[in-house]
Amino acid sequence: MLDQITPLILTYNEAANIGRTLERLTWAREVVVVDSFSDDDTVNILSSFPRVRLVQRKFDTHERQWNFGLKETDISTEWVMTMDADFVLTTELIEEIAHLQPRPNIRGYRAPFVFCIDARRLRCAICPPATFLFRRDRAQYFQHGHTQKLRLFGKIESLLTPILHDDRKPWSRWVESQERYALLEAQKLLDSSVASLDAADRMRKLRVVAPCAMGLYCLILRGGILDGWAGFYYAFQRMTAELMLSRHLIRNDFGLKRRTRVRGRS
Repeated sequence: MLDQITPLILTYNEAANIGRTLERLTWAREVVVVDSFSDDDTVNILSSFPRVRLVQRKFDTHERQWNFGLKETDISTEWVMTMDADFVLTTELIEEIAHLQPRPNIRGYRAPFVFCIDARRLRCAICPPATFLFRRDRAQYFQHGHTQKLRLFGKIESLLTPILHDDRKPWSRWVESQERYALLEAQKLLDSSVASLDAADRMRKLRVVAPCAMGLYCLILRGGILDGWAGFYYAFQRMTAELMLSRHLIRNDFGLKRRTRVRGRS
């Protein structure tokens, strides 16, 4: 099965992560990386892996970047494995994939995620399973808030072994990324009716409730307090992300009220 798969990775300034990810992909005949013109050491690291084929494209949206990678980079294999630059495949997961014998009606496979802080696995992290291995011919990504979702026509099966998510970029980069994500996520919430949202997003629309609820959920309900400092750090990250989102929603509220008052005076 492994020789039928091409890993596809998006990068932008991922020098802290990409080497560890590529070290677990030496089984692949080719790894395609779509880079958004990184200005750190990412490209130099990529060049040190002979099976990596680098394609550069200016980033606009996750949807377009992923679809470009799928359709316009001359991937020749039937199957593609889409990965973030901070995903790490374990030996057990590689072995599970190697022994797959997909029936013709199987279009893809999803895997659970385990979040890590400096290689320490967390029990408290909120990482839902995602489809990352699929037949390329009928797959398409579409934008969903700050990220993308995969539209795949056909049956999807679940793998047993998780992918490790281990982002080691500095705090400043994390904050920069989360600020962009929060703005996009806020726009999604503002444009959506309450009925179309899940329970978590409905809570986010209450503005100030979600940050506190997220901290309690990660530390108490998910057992993050048992993960030590890594659990507290993860809970702090999630609370900070929710606070950023709430700030954008509240700023929109004040902006709307201000525009309403101005129109009322005219």
